[in-house]
Amino acid sequence: MISIPKGTKDLLPQDSYKWHYIEERVRRIAGLYALQEIRTPTFEHTELFLRGVGDTTDIVNKEMYTFDDRSGRSITLKPEGTASVARSFVENNLRENALPMRCYYETSVFRYERPQAGRLREHHQFGVEVYGAEGAAADAEVISIAKRMFDELGISPTLYINSIGCKTCRKDYHAALVSYFESRQEGLCATCRERLHTNPLRILDCKNDNCAAIAKGAPSILDYLCSDCNAHFDALKHNLDVLGIAYVVNPTIVRGLDYYTRTVFEFVAENIGAKSTVCGGGRYNDLIESIGGKPCPAVGFGMGIERLLLTVEAAGVEIPNQEQPTVYVACMGRPDECARLVDELRKAGVSALTDIMERSLKAQMKYADKLGVRYCVVVGDGEIDSGAVQIKDMRQSTQETCRLENLVEFLAAK
Repeated sequence: MISIPKGTKDLLPQDSYKWHYIEERVRRIAGLYALQEIRTPTFEHTELFLRGVGDTTDIVNKEMYTFDDRSGRSITLKPEGTASVARSFVENNLRENALPMRCYYETSVFRYERPQAGRLREHHQFGVEVYGAEGAAADAEVISIAKRMFDELGISPTLYINSIGCKTCRKDYHAALVSYFESRQEGLCATCRERLHTNPLRILDCKNDNCAAIAKGAPSILDYLCSDCNAHFDALKHNLDVLGIAYVVNPTIVRGLDYYTRTVFEFVAENIGAKSTVCGGGRYNDLIESIGGKPCPAVGFGMGIERLLLTVEAAGVEIPNQEQPTVYVACMGRPDECARLVDELRKAGVSALTDIMERSLKAQMKYADKLGVRYCVVVGDGEIDSGAVQIKDMRQSTQETCRLENLVEFLAAK
């Protein structure tokens, strides 16, 4: 038997309705904010992620699926969505369209990491991107999109926000971090000791218990913000207050990608075991320039569909299965008539099935019950001769009589 690769998961037919439920609702909210969909390839040239995501990040150093194609070009399966959208923005000269450009995507992403609940080597990400808006009002609106999606799904993760400044103020902050951690580097994990002089911000995000304990005493980025970044962060908090969105300022949030500047944020759920980030994002004003485009401000977020679904289920939100067949026409020796009737029901917009395996009536009814069918109709010689059928409501355990010529209209109305 050939088994599924580690860190991947099948979406089975009996569970797909849950995904459709999530996807339909987040897409509906995206429409309320006038977001348009963008689709980018599953793989890109590796250079995009080296320059965009950052060659000192864990994603680039440890987690990317990278290979040479038959022409010797280095190709990488997409480890996150934003860099690809940025590449498309530059390559297709989308800045010539109306700005700000507002879009969303849903895509597979690939990371080689230890599989766990809500974290797979192939997972699916929904993201929002806004290009061309510099002010904090754009940051607040992007956050409000995520918040509205969570409200729609009946969950309430906690919003944490921070500012990691710009290149100007981060220079002094990096120096302060290096000075702080150098005197404590013996207590850091091997990875963080490597990060100390390449990307000290990432030490603040380390999940190692010793590193996390040491990081608690580290200098706060908020004490090093330049006047422009400080004003931007104040404006963000003001805009969130205006929108009635509760938040917690957490100076240790840095996110795992090098392209972030100023605003970073996370929505964290606490009902799926350990605290888990359901959605993360922020501002990345330097990303477009880093991959060869003209400078352009941008802000956005990504949320994992698998982890979002876990959060919804852990919150006890019932996801209705609206994709179950509505009608089952049980066939008693009149397959042509049953096929014709089912075809008419489908043309009328009713999800309907009939027997295609020559089963007994008992077996057909058992099958219909397993599918969760709402209404069953038995059609045989007696029903054809009398011109009337019994409609059984499988949920209410009741029956109604209907003239055969009125059956399609009757069931369509139900």
